Amino acid sequence: MDKREAVLLDRMLPLLFLALYLFGASTAVPAADMSDHDAVAIRAVIAEQLDAFARDDAPRAFALATTGIQAQFGTPERFINMVRSAYPVVYRPRDVQFQKPQTIDGETIQPVRMTDSEGRGWIALYPMQRQADGVWRINGCQLARSSELAT
Repeated sequence: MDKREAVLLDRMLPLLFLALYLFGASTAVPAADMSDHDAVAIRAVIAEQLDAFARDDAPRAFALATTGIQAQFGTPERFINMVRSAYPVVYRPRDVQFQKPQTIDGETIQPVRMTDSEGRGWIALYPMQRQADGVWRINGCQLARSSELAT
């Protein structure tokens, strides 16, 4: 795969992932086997990271990501700067609504509807990973505009 194909694939994966979620593909199923405790814990981790972004607490936001994400960005400052510039709705959402967790191809995904400062709707898909100690961590975020206009 050449560099151009890799870039195209990187751009298309979030859209494919979002389509699987939104259109109920056969591989996307409610996380029925997930306990209420896990669902609450997943939401709490994401809410805590959003709160850390709101307070510009880069170390705390960074600590809630998986070690793979941490290795990718290296420092809390690089991580929060990336979120600030590439994911402004995640960095400063006006409104946040958690949806039911999904399992897509064996991966736990937490969909979150967000509204940005201009009232535009977004859907953020958070792949979540349970760590060896049982704690949930955020393993990225796929973001796409929602056709719904927030009020």
